[in-house]
Amino acid sequence: MRIRVQFHAQLRDLVGMRELDVDIAEGATVHDLLEKIYAQQPALRPHNKSILIGVGVEFVDRNYKLKPGEEIAIMPPVQGG
Repeated sequence: MRIRVQFHAQLRDLVGMRELDVDIAEGATVHDLLEKIYAQQPALRPHNKSILIGVGVEFVDRNYKLKPGEEIAIMPPVQGG
């Protein structure tokens, strides 16, 4: 299945692209997707523990099972004051 991944804020600058289409097996989780992305974009791996993953308007954890055609947002931690 194909998943569209969008990179936000400094993570977008780090990988040098706004979005990426990733082909991944049916039943894959966010964790599986991240491992595939890290293989292509190793500069993201050091941020693994702090990034947030969004699907639609909700944040999800690494065990979330992906569905075909979903758009996943990868973001740095929310900051503000």
